[in-house]
Amino acid sequence: MRSELLIGGEWRQGSQDGRIAVLDPATDDVIVEVADGTPADAVAACDAAEAAQVKWAVTAPRERSEILRNCWKVMLDHTDELASLIVREHGKPMADAKGEIAYSAEFFRWNAEETVRIRGEIGTAPSGANKIIVHHPPVGVVLMVTPWNFPAAMITRKLAPALGAGNAVVIKPPREAPLTALRIADLLQEAGVPDGLINVVPTSTSGAWFDAAVDHRSVRMLSFTGSTEVGRVLLRRAADRVLKTVMELGGNAPFIVFEDADIDAAVEGAMVAKMRHSAETCTAANRFYAEAGIADEFTAKLAAAMGAVKIGNGFEADVTCGPLINKKAVDDVEGLVQGAVAAGATIAVGGARAEGRGCFFQPTVLANVPHDAPIAGCEIFGPVAPVIPFTDHDEMIRQANDTEMGLTGYVYTRDLAKGLRTSERIQAGMIGLNRGAVSDPAAPFGGMKQSGLGREGSGEGIYEFCETQYIATSW
Repeated sequence: MRSELLIGGEWRQGSQDGRIAVLDPATDDVIVEVADGTPADAVAACDAAEAAQVKWAVTAPRERSEILRNCWKVMLDHTDELASLIVREHGKPMADAKGEIAYSAEFFRWNAEETVRIRGEIGTAPSGANKIIVHHPPVGVVLMVTPWNFPAAMITRKLAPALGAGNAVVIKPPREAPLTALRIADLLQEAGVPDGLINVVPTSTSGAWFDAAVDHRSVRMLSFTGSTEVGRVLLRRAADRVLKTVMELGGNAPFIVFEDADIDAAVEGAMVAKMRHSAETCTAANRFYAEAGIADEFTAKLAAAMGAVKIGNGFEADVTCGPLINKKAVDDVEGLVQGAVAAGATIAVGGARAEGRGCFFQPTVLANVPHDAPIAGCEIFGPVAPVIPFTDHDEMIRQANDTEMGLTGYVYTRDLAKGLRTSERIQAGMIGLNRGAVSDPAAPFGGMKQSGLGREGSGEGIYEFCETQYIATSW
């Protein structure tokens, strides 16, 4: 288990004596203390990245591609170890943690293939006076700030295309869950990534750390996944240097169930969309709009499914919902449930924090939730499903879009034409039509409105880490 900073290929204790305690949210016990990076360490990491990137940028695409493929293999070979780290520092069930590692590793395989397909163009100017050559060089040094809810996937989804395009990176992992990031970086060195291309510097002083890094002369891009509130702050700061930015921010996903839907399939999809990774995902279904004719049936079946969920330590084989990340998260979710009840909702199942140690909240279904209840207007980030009945389709769409967020949406209906029409009207970057999961390295991940800028994954993702250069020439 690595607990130092990785700078320039070397593991260091950092320039100060302070340490960051990493807690197990299932027990509140300290797992380990990791080095606490300073602004000076951030600058050192940027210096190392700048030095390493020059050679990497001119490395043959096939050579970069083969190294990324090695990274895919190495991560899969260490699935059990990495998944155990995720369970310990995040708390998600082991099955979800192993799924995250498979998903995380796949970004290396996908981008290994994309690395050798970065396109170029050549054409003749309309005037005939010259040729137009367009190519896509790497950005340079990329600053990455990642969240705690996917301590592996939110790094590799950025790191793989960044490396494939020829960049070097400096990563600030979440202070709540830095262990997975540090071990992945360690493994990627074993896989053949040259020293200095990946630098990982946890810190407890995020503001000062970020200021030092974003002002470094070599940093040309910021890639961030996290809350919209923090994203706004980082965007303002990145604007000081006119940095290229990719932002994957918060969500408030509507989950729409029409009367003609297969209700059992809708409940099954709802459990995936809501409860994967202990309901702490930006793509999680946040508001459940059930057409009036099936609202009671859907609510009852969803409550039965949620009531059957076992919460506990993610290492236990039959646990499918782990703890929330910390006690504040439990307090926040409890406050939202209480606010919904005060607004007129009723509790169909759950509704309270779980007894005992750790940061657990009961899987909860709320019936007859008013659209204007506070819980419908924010990202819950916990195992709570508010059900909002509807009768008017147009009004339901208006309510579904009545948010500044636009990351994901879900639609269940047996009528494909209705499903597609509804999907097109939802203001979100990704829609699950009769599916409770949308994430795939081969698909463009990202949101509309205040849910983000740019796309990760698919054929588009690697170009986010490239520049576009045009050369005019004659011969």
